[in-house]
Amino acid sequence: MDSTKTVSIQYYAVFREQRGLSSESRVTCARTLRELYAELKSAHGFSLPQERVQVAVGDEFADWDAELLENSAVVFIPPVAGG
Repeated sequence: MDSTKTVSIQYYAVFREQRGLSSESRVTCARTLRELYAELKSAHGFSLPQERVQVAVGDEFADWDAELLENSAVVFIPPVAGG
């Protein structure tokens, strides 16, 4: 059984700067959102630890240990500074 899946990822703020893209489609073996972030952090040198980031799938915030499904639309949300 093939455990790879294709997901779409949107990048904002610091992630867009560090990745150099605003979005991408990625084939991954990650089983959870936590594993996907670790994979991307390693591949692209993301500076933020996972504990400081929120994650959403579709239009809803998600738990880091949620299963990553085929065709998921994932957004990693960095901390927001305001004034």
